[in-house]
Amino acid sequence: MTTNQPKRVDVLIVGGGFGGMYATYKFREMGLEIQSFEAGGGLGGVWYWNRYPGARVDLPSIDYSFSFSPEIEQEWTWSEQFAAQPELLEYINFVAKRLDLNKHFQFNTRITRAAWDEARKVWVLKTEQGQVWEAPYCIMATGPLSVPKDPEIPGLARFKGELHRAARWPHEPVRFEGKRVGVIGTGSTGIQIVQEVGKTAGELFVFQRTPSFTMPMRNVPLEPDYVAEVKRNYAGIRMAARNSAVGGTRPQSTRGFFTVTPAQRQTLLEDAWKNGGLAMLGTFSDLLVNEEANEHVANFVRNKISEVVKDPVTAEKLKPRGYPIFARRPCLDTSYYETFNQANVHLVDLYEQPIVEITEKGVRTEKGEFELDMLILATGYDGLTGALTAFDVVGRQGRTVNQKWKDGASTYLGLMMEGFPNLFMTTGPTGPAALANIIRISENDVDWIADLMVHMEKTGMASAEVTPQAEKAWMDIVGGLAKNSLLLKAKTWYLGANVKDKPLGLTLFTGGFHKYREHCEAAKQDGYRKVLSFTARQVQEAV
Repeated sequence: MTTNQPKRVDVLIVGGGFGGMYATYKFREMGLEIQSFEAGGGLGGVWYWNRYPGARVDLPSIDYSFSFSPEIEQEWTWSEQFAAQPELLEYINFVAKRLDLNKHFQFNTRITRAAWDEARKVWVLKTEQGQVWEAPYCIMATGPLSVPKDPEIPGLARFKGELHRAARWPHEPVRFEGKRVGVIGTGSTGIQIVQEVGKTAGELFVFQRTPSFTMPMRNVPLEPDYVAEVKRNYAGIRMAARNSAVGGTRPQSTRGFFTVTPAQRQTLLEDAWKNGGLAMLGTFSDLLVNEEANEHVANFVRNKISEVVKDPVTAEKLKPRGYPIFARRPCLDTSYYETFNQANVHLVDLYEQPIVEITEKGVRTEKGEFELDMLILATGYDGLTGALTAFDVVGRQGRTVNQKWKDGASTYLGLMMEGFPNLFMTTGPTGPAALANIIRISENDVDWIADLMVHMEKTGMASAEVTPQAEKAWMDIVGGLAKNSLLLKAKTWYLGANVKDKPLGLTLFTGGFHKYREHCEAAKQDGYRKVLSFTARQVQEAV
């Protein structure tokens, strides 16, 4: 791919988020020579890039942390139940320093091409600087959310004010005082931004197309006695997380919605609202498969919006309708609905007045122009597949990932693809990805890949590739489960609905993280013979 002499290692790792960090540590500890790449200037993935005001994790901090190192679990102490971005990045850098990971990464480096050399059984990667690296194994730890997406609105480049993207927020402070600020996007990120910017902006205009269901986070500081309890019991906490549907310790019930009386249901929902976090999603077992039960819970949240938002017209516009609650990503907030009681905050309903264009001065809708000093885009990502379709990933016989996925993502366990030997993904499409704790998934995936590498070394294999039959069987399982899920009834990035011309489909395993782990384990039981085809090392040497 270049006249430069390729640099050879054992494993190439693309991505510096949680998956890439653990893969770098794991394969180094196995004695392999590794090289890792990260497009950003440091580790952390989304937490390196997403420095927007109010950025905060929506899983408990003790869950949203690595479990592979008991030493780090004891040495690190979280300050809040739901950590903010600065603390998350501090944790990531603490882990990196503690494990000496940074020296293995080449930062500010994008991979522009990855191609399989069938004759030599190696992956050849090219960087945007023109460097060439090669290795028998390649790990794409690029994550489900790493390619930001601008809104498809004409005129964005014309805007003369400050333009900020939530997913690429400046590292220096941004001031909002006295400014007319517009926010486009009301998903999880937009909600976090609105409730924070609304505190100081001169005026804040929230451009809402589809309102999200959001529930109170109820964040609290972690008291020293509680932290000590957690540290004494981390082993049990991690075991419970690995054996749960969500990869975490959020309470989950086997109780069906209609198995208790209306009065009891109301009490349970009130308790979940009071406790905060994602407790409501775990209060009943059938909220993503029983549409009638789902609507009851949706109405409960809609009624809560009316209790908080003083203007009834605004309250009605903030109430999500037309899709099931939890079919879009569940959101948590601290004061989102309360923010709309402020005189400086204005809701712009894009169903009533769609955006026509971005102008030099601001945003023009069908009813007029909103002049702005600053425009913030919280418009999400090309999720799940975007990272691997954003550059050339070329497998056997010159077939690219873009060609393979032209009708939708197809993988085996979200870990491997037919036609792409020795190429592995962490938290890839058709795994549980966005539906479970990303760190638990990442650790599971890296461990699975490592076990396969050990097996290949012991048996003298140069390459491993999932069979077409195994990939199809897995996709049949994913598709069969998806048919029963209410996730299909919302136009979300889960389905690819936020990207123009992207194939639509629920490419997520909806059976729960614990069941996903069972499938991963089953593949290993007979030496992978039912799902993978291998090429022996002596065949490679003969070539």
